[in-house]
Amino acid sequence: MNTLKPRQLLSTKINEGVKAAIAAALEKHRKLGESIAVWQDGKVVVLAADRIPPISTEK
Repeated sequence: MNTLKPRQLLSTKINEGVKAAIAAALEKHRKLGESIAVWQDGKVVVLAADRIPPISTEK
């Protein structure tokens, strides 16, 4: 039996969905050769497609 409350279950599903969407968007940028902007050390940094780190999609 699952001991998580319904709100916790919903937030877990939302978090998983957001992470999957981000991973898909990063992979799309990588494949299309498009850069991304990230926040790093208090500054916005633009990463070229070949510098986008791989994202693990395993649970």
